[in-house]
Amino acid sequence: MEMAHTSKLISCWPKDVGIIALEIYFPCQYVDQSELEMHDGVSQGKYTVGLGQSKMGFCSDQEDINSLCLTVVQHLIERNNISYNDIGRLEVGTETIIDKSKSVKTVLMQLFAECQNSDIEGVDTINACYGGTAALFNAVNWIESSHWDGRYALVVAGDIAVYASGNARPTGGAGAVAMLLGPNAPLVFERGTRSTYMQHAYDFYKPNMMSEYPTVDGKLSIECYLNALDHCYALYKKKFNVNCAGGVGENFTLDAVDAVLFHSPYCKLVQKSVGRLLLNDFLANPMLSSRNGLFASLENFKNLKLSETYFDREVEQACLIASRDVYQQKTFPYLLLANQVGNMYTASLFGGLASFISKQNLKDIVGKRILMFSYGSGFASSMFCLSVANGSPSLGHLLDSFTNLTQRLGSRQKVDPATFAEIMNLREKTSHMAPYSPVCQIENLFPGTWYLLCVDEKHRRKYERKN
Repeated sequence: MEMAHTSKLISCWPKDVGIIALEIYFPCQYVDQSELEMHDGVSQGKYTVGLGQSKMGFCSDQEDINSLCLTVVQHLIERNNISYNDIGRLEVGTETIIDKSKSVKTVLMQLFAECQNSDIEGVDTINACYGGTAALFNAVNWIESSHWDGRYALVVAGDIAVYASGNARPTGGAGAVAMLLGPNAPLVFERGTRSTYMQHAYDFYKPNMMSEYPTVDGKLSIECYLNALDHCYALYKKKFNVNCAGGVGENFTLDAVDAVLFHSPYCKLVQKSVGRLLLNDFLANPMLSSRNGLFASLENFKNLKLSETYFDREVEQACLIASRDVYQQKTFPYLLLANQVGNMYTASLFGGLASFISKQNLKDIVGKRILMFSYGSGFASSMFCLSVANGSPSLGHLLDSFTNLTQRLGSRQKVDPATFAEIMNLREKTSHMAPYSPVCQIENLFPGTWYLLCVDEKHRRKYERKN
């Protein structure tokens, strides 16, 4: 009876639920990481090679999480020529908190005022860098539920990642992503394989409500990230082998996907993570080494426990060697935004998706499968897969949206490290000040960017859009 009931429900689900359109916003200025190395007096290559970062986007005092999200939502609506009345759910994932009560979503409702659409479900979802993924899952669940009214869901993920001066500051960044969800989408969520792993840890957290800066245990944070990756991948493989193996093969390996995207605190950790997944594939089936030369360098580690290898340099190097081609083909090309903008926290994973789209063409993209790993400290993590549908009417427009991504990145203004440090100090002093009027100029903002006009004596924020 239970199986028959499940079958009936599946037949009623909307077809090909997924991402119909995607928009990304990043700040108009950046600091060069090689110049930042010189300014900070660290060894050459510490940020560019050791972290794998080239440029870091950042916000002046004119932009906050509300303005970033206002900008990316309006850009998505305008680019896709849809009505604000077509949105039935709007949820924001962020960890950039400027009000302990009022959600970013309610600020975005001013965009819907003219069309008088106030019947929109959803608020904000918060858990470090994972909030955007949670909001995305909630949107999919809504569309596949009895409460769906036929309208689109809109998911926004955005953050301003800033750190106190020191070793962590080069791992910052800023940006926001907006995703339009519905049926008959070009990027479809694979059903029955989504995996999640959650634990309690103090690897990264923000206990000081008056500061933008987090408290970070760097070593523990890496351990938690890799631990979460191991568990999510193992569970994903298990679910895939039960629910989807008939179409691709009996046992899931990375051969079954065309791209592997990660939440990216910094690009070097992502490179190590690809090797980690390959190690998982090998340990799940050590016989692979005899059939596939890809795993030859891992032969000596077939009796290891994954939990004992987080900081084992010998294992790490062997995994990097074994995974070199997989990384270059399935992950590295899609680190464009992570490398050029930095860590966008909740938007980071979806910046990888935007980078993936920007590298594709209509002829070759159909049928490709994209494995995605989301992580947020504290910690929460999930792995899921998107596939590119054949015949979606929105696919061509989605690809066209990102043909100029490289040009957009190149149009930003480079700021010298000394000026960058001054702006960081200004944000530190004024991020919760009231009343306050921003002192930086709006001339360099991209056209169509929302910016903070002022904060009044009651901490109420007013925004305007640059024409």
